[in-house]
Amino acid sequence: MDVLEAIESRRSVFKFKPEPVANDVIERVFSYGRWAQNHHLTEPWRFVVLGPETKETLAKRYAEIQRAKAADDADDLAKQALADAGYAKFYSKPTIVAVSCVQDGDEIKNREDYAAACCAMQNIALAGWAQGVGMQWTTGPVTLETETYKLLGIDQGAEYIIGFMYMGYPEEIKDGSRKELGEVLRYTE
Repeated sequence: MDVLEAIESRRSVFKFKPEPVANDVIERVFSYGRWAQNHHLTEPWRFVVLGPETKETLAKRYAEIQRAKAADDADDLAKQALADAGYAKFYSKPTIVAVSCVQDGDEIKNREDYAAACCAMQNIALAGWAQGVGMQWTTGPVTLETETYKLLGIDQGAEYIIGFMYMGYPEEIKDGSRKELGEVLRYTE
């Protein structure tokens, strides 16, 4: 698959086959992130592959977050159903990689480094897609919590968790569409 085909055909994957992505495949795919554009070659991206215990801990926390979304008048069964669905959703992702960005400069440098780390994530997603590995970039409350930073060994004062990349072999690939180029491209005089 060439890069243009990967760009046009890549989709976020929400349903994966159960087998995890092997470490050698993870390393190969993530190695392409290192080649992303980055101002002054700061290489601000950092990646943490979640092991089974960490995944279990975060799945339980995600379940708690989902339970807390229940309506005030919800009964215990409804709250538990939300928690169970949250746990199942998180735990169903075969491989999860946390992506963070070093934040050690002024506001402009931090913004440039965040953008560079996002470019790295795109490279990774395209490299994975070309090798049959699907991904979904996700954010949310669990990625912002101090306990998550501690669990992943990330210094919250020095790095910012951009999100998790759920990855695996696609069970289902949904069609996607984009706006016409004329809707997003302008020229100036």
